[in-house]
Amino acid sequence: MAIPSILNGAARDVPVRAQLMNWEHMTGHAKKYLLLIIGFFFVGLGILGAFLPVLPTTPFLLIALWAFAQSSERFHNWLYNHRIFGPPLQNWSNHGVIPKRAKIAAVSTMAVSAILVISFSNASWYGLVAMLVLMGIGAGFVLSRPSEPRQKS
Repeated sequence: MAIPSILNGAARDVPVRAQLMNWEHMTGHAKKYLLLIIGFFFVGLGILGAFLPVLPTTPFLLIALWAFAQSSERFHNWLYNHRIFGPPLQNWSNHGVIPKRAKIAAVSTMAVSAILVISFSNASWYGLVAMLVLMGIGAGFVLSRPSEPRQKS
């Protein structure tokens, strides 16, 4: 599939895929710096999440960890072994653990959000049903994960 494009005053057909951001065509330095910016942005959100109850911490730090893994071994190791933020990342990475406190916060936030949207929104019934189904899927995933690492026998 191609869409018309105007380049240098002449209309040409350019494949849609070529017009999208393509990681393979980014230079190594540009990709590295973009991923570092993403990593530090999400570390910042994770730090805010440690103090603000409405923001999650670990999901933001997981995104930061992924970005650092792609761009900087030094920053990846720093975050993964951090004395405060490292243990939840290690528990997720090694055991798929979501702590009980995080589960309670996530499901409670979803429930309060659903109640507020249903109570104060003019959304259609099918929009509300879609929201509830998606929240249910998210809550189901969160609750299905272990709360603690499994003990080795």
